[in-house]
Amino acid sequence: MSVPAFGLGTFRLQGQTVVDSVRTGLELGYRAIDTAQIYGNEAQVGQALADSGVARGEVYLTTKIWIDNLARERLIPSLRESLAKLRTDYVDLTLIHWPSPNDAVAVDEFMAAVLQAKREGLTRAIGVSNFNIELMQRAIAAVGSDEIATNQVELHPYLQNHKLAQFAREAGIGLTSYMTLAYGKVLNDPVLVDIAGKHRATPAQVALAWAMQSGYAVIPSSTKRENLAGNLLAMSLRLDDEDLRRIAALDRGERLTDPAGLAPAWD
Repeated sequence: MSVPAFGLGTFRLQGQTVVDSVRTGLELGYRAIDTAQIYGNEAQVGQALADSGVARGEVYLTTKIWIDNLARERLIPSLRESLAKLRTDYVDLTLIHWPSPNDAVAVDEFMAAVLQAKREGLTRAIGVSNFNIELMQRAIAAVGSDEIATNQVELHPYLQNHKLAQFAREAGIGLTSYMTLAYGKVLNDPVLVDIAGKHRATPAQVALAWAMQSGYAVIPSSTKRENLAGNLLAMSLRLDDEDLRRIAALDRGERLTDPAGLAPAWD
């Protein structure tokens, strides 16, 4: 998978809170940061990166194009605005944040535009987010599967998205799991608590390790230094086959992100 397996998310973090989270994450060793135009925090992420002293080339930076900017004439100018806020000449990955509602902008139009952004050196890689199988098929038809680095989707022990995951695997496209901790619900799950005790780990580390062992990238966020440090330890946690079987049994199709008028028809 070309996308780093472990990164730092910034969804819902604003102002000094996101500056502190990103700065602390970089101090602890995070080297992938995920933001988006709609988060309203690109400038703060850029400030934290500039203040960190970490070389730009050492950080894998992702942003996402909002639906208002999907039209051919808007996408690249909006990405240039994002780059200015992020204080960088390029991002490592640019995602289409959500598919265009009611196909107001055709998939082939915005995929061609984001591919052009890559050719102009504004982004090193491109991908999608919140795409179902049918939309992924259309994106592949537009630019080819080799050009799609990842599909970033809600994916956690309660929503394991098997049909989409199988399609992505067969297409050679990685998945990035967002909301891997299910808004914190997994932290009190008896099965994950039990597995965590067995490994002297935390339930958060277990959920993150499960996702990574399943082949997905993860981008957990936190405002607390101890949680940021603890989440990183998931990279060295190895779950056994019995652990994975028990987590597989938790799948109940529980989707937590399904905004009306924005979400596609999920698989």
